[in-house]
Amino acid sequence: MADPVDGTTAAPPTTPTAAVPKATPPAAAKPAAKSKADSAEPPDKMRRRVIWGMIYGYLGINLLMFLRFFFPRALYEPNTVFNIGYPADFSLGIDQRYLMTNRVWIIREPDRIFVIFARCTHLGCTPEWKSSENKFKCPCHGSGYDSEGVNFEGPAPRPMDRAHVAMDATGKLIVDTSRLYMDDPRAGVNQFNDPGAYLPV
Repeated sequence: MADPVDGTTAAPPTTPTAAVPKATPPAAAKPAAKSKADSAEPPDKMRRRVIWGMIYGYLGINLLMFLRFFFPRALYEPNTVFNIGYPADFSLGIDQRYLMTNRVWIIREPDRIFVIFARCTHLGCTPEWKSSENKFKCPCHGSGYDSEGVNFEGPAPRPMDRAHVAMDATGKLIVDTSRLYMDDPRAGVNQFNDPGAYLPV
């Protein structure tokens, strides 16, 4: 429309229009919620096996400990009475063949045989025969004994004991380590000449 004063044309008046809402895309359908059983991870079979293995192992050990009570706790020691053969089987000197099995030395002299029980009279250790020094020597505290088991050095208070020796009907020598003969000068006791402490040959 022309303005009568300056002859310009004015823009037609605009009328306010209501805001048109934008079209929103249709919402995507939400997936149905999974159940708890479906959402859990698959079980770890190896872990279960380890746990059950530990349980079975624990129960098995306890069962074995329970069964152990039904068996006696016995110490199996060598027989105190044993046969060592004939006198002719032994040459003059110290014989150590029964030291490891029965803890004795067989001593053969020209006119007799006797058996020394290999136990130091100090604290009960097992002495060793030193053939180069011709003596028994205790490795624990240094006690020394001569070839007849008589102490002469170290803390041993008396000679080593002798075991009972006898001859059976067949002529074999029988040793009994449950019957010992001792020599204790302090107590005035000397059993080395008693019957059974040695055997004349």
